Amino acid sequence: MALLTELADKLPAAFQECRKIVEQADADRAVSLSFVPPELQGPVAALYAFDIETARIAAMVSQPLPGEIRLQWWRDRLNNPDDLGQGSPVAQALLATVERFSLPLDAFERFLEARIFDLYNDPMPGRSEFEAYAGETTATVIMLVAMVLDREVANQIADAAGHAGVACLASSALMHEERHRALRQNFVPGDVLASTGLQGGDWLTEDSATLRPARLAIAAYASEHLRQVEAQLPSLASKIRPAILPALCCRTLLNRIVAGGGTQVTQGIGPVRRSWLYWRAMRR
Repeated sequence: MALLTELADKLPAAFQECRKIVEQADADRAVSLSFVPPELQGPVAALYAFDIETARIAAMVSQPLPGEIRLQWWRDRLNNPDDLGQGSPVAQALLATVERFSLPLDAFERFLEARIFDLYNDPMPGRSEFEAYAGETTATVIMLVAMVLDREVANQIADAAGHAGVACLASSALMHEERHRALRQNFVPGDVLASTGLQGGDWLTEDSATLRPARLAIAAYASEHLRQVEAQLPSLASKIRPAILPALCCRTLLNRIVAGGGTQVTQGIGPVRRSWLYWRAMRR
């Protein structure tokens, strides 16, 4: 616990910075924090801020190598906690969270290794690779949050976390088409595109109308996984449900895409509906 002692005076500001990052970048997660016990909101925000900060790296560099160096910086911070995060509030909050809750470092290593894909322009080959990537990134964050919320029952959420990771990542590919296109990132599984007569590169080059069948196929794929999450929700201990809440917001986006016949959708769920959805999910 020496690290927590050394960082004690810095942690309130560090956790607050993490909350700020989440509020600015991810409304679904930001609102879900209000369903987390107050004493755990800072650590959960630290995990979300870490995810957000590493996801931003691809947009901050013009070549893969500087991006890999930034990912290595995070590895170094996690493996050398004595440097106290080199003054980074997010790193300090993350290190304190890892130590306080004995979070597995190998999960962070796999997460950072998977993030390398973000830096290159390679298309996502197929669903198996997509699900592996989602498992090491989005689903891993859900599992780590569950460990913070209640380590004893966190394993209950493992299967739902896997499905939620796929649903969230596929939904993100749909909502953030233009951002990914600008970065030349293609997260859409190639075999899903092939089922609609498109190739991997077409997702970045075809016009919006041509992509309608592909959007419907991606939405169906995401919805299949989201249904698994929704079905398992009532059986999850209430203490760990906040970890899965942000995934539930995908349903509105997917329904809109289907209702629009594959028309591009760039807006997610509204703030009132989001809060109501979370409240209902916590009471099931």
